[in-house]
Amino acid sequence: MNGFFDIPSDLQHSWLGLIGLHLREALIPVAVGLLLALPIGQLCVRVRWLYPPVLWVTTILYAVPSLAFFVVLIDYTGQSETTVMIPLAVYSLVVLVPAIVDGVRSVPQETLAAATAMGLGPVRRYLQVQLPIAVPALIAGLRVATVSSISLVSVGTLIGNQGALGNLLADAMFYHRPVLAVNSVVTTAVLAIVIDALLVLLRKVLTPWAPPASGGSRSAGRGGRRTPGRAAKQRSVVRPRPAALAVQDTAPVKDTAR
Repeated sequence: MNGFFDIPSDLQHSWLGLIGLHLREALIPVAVGLLLALPIGQLCVRVRWLYPPVLWVTTILYAVPSLAFFVVLIDYTGQSETTVMIPLAVYSLVVLVPAIVDGVRSVPQETLAAATAMGLGPVRRYLQVQLPIAVPALIAGLRVATVSSISLVSVGTLIGNQGALGNLLADAMFYHRPVLAVNSVVTTAVLAIVIDALLVLLRKVLTPWAPPASGGSRSAGRGGRRTPGRAAKQRSVVRPRPAALAVQDTAPVKDTAR
């Protein structure tokens, strides 16, 4: 591991500096893609016929090689981080738009009807009812988009050393130092794993009502014994959704008050 952290001076960054640069070039495009995907996804939910062509367009854009994007963009944005981040933001749409559409469509119609009966308008219903229930699907899409973006940043090394940790791959060949390539691959993989774990933690924080993924197998492995109280408790854990419960709990109170 001699020279593992010995970064060539031509990169003008330390090892930690390259990590920060890599995260910036990977996460900003995902954030921009999310901001674009939220209204696009909601529009596709409201106008159902629009979803297939939108999905078709995002898939076609995802199939365009990043080098082709660079050739088109470099005349306008130069050899800069922006040239790398624009394709990554476009690529994230192919994952985030379906995740948002599927998550929002999973909201039960009874829940939406109850929210409307309580006086929630379209915007409040979307923000307070639909989005919270869609969080698990949204986080799943973010995990895929983020890990993909972290890996694709390295392609930026082809346009003026804008690949962050990917620049180490080029320097490994130039200086005949394979340890730099190992550094690039290992550090990029660790970053992807850490960010993915943080997103899983975020999902658990935002959706404490969601059942753990291994809950069913754990209960099935205990000899199949279930008391009525335990079965009822498990059903209550699987079914509730925060907004739906709030709507269903408050609606009868209003009827009683009348």
